[in-house]
Amino acid sequence: MITRLYPDRPIASVGAVIVDAGRVLLVQRGQPPLKGQWSLPGGAVEVGETLAAAVQREVFEETGLVVEVGPIVDVLDRIYMDAAARVEYHYVLIDYLCSVVGGHLHPQSDAADAQWASPAELPVFGLQSVTLAVVMKGLALVTGHA
Repeated sequence: MITRLYPDRPIASVGAVIVDAGRVLLVQRGQPPLKGQWSLPGGAVEVGETLAAAVQREVFEETGLVVEVGPIVDVLDRIYMDAAARVEYHYVLIDYLCSVVGGHLHPQSDAADAQWASPAELPVFGLQSVTLAVVMKGLALVTGHA
């Protein structure tokens, strides 16, 4: 079993850039890493699970929404080091563009909160620069300005 904290190898993970009416869905993380910070819904892929199924499961578990999974927005490493410069967390993250097809927004599971944000409102959420870049790429894909 791979442990998330101080793993011996990277953990495959997925994220969802969910866009609706020009707004993107953000979740406030309820667990480390990034506990208390705003980010995109997502999490680790389970053994035997396809990437698309992992996106759908994670989004539903965190937000109560059912999504259709679209194209890949970005693939990146998320590596978090501790004070002793050891790798505390290491995720290989595949972010997908998604659209809502059902459910009702209700933060649950690992999400402390969930909110829709327009591009103008994004600075209020204090997103990490890498997350903001993924959000902007996703919005550009929707508008055809990618």
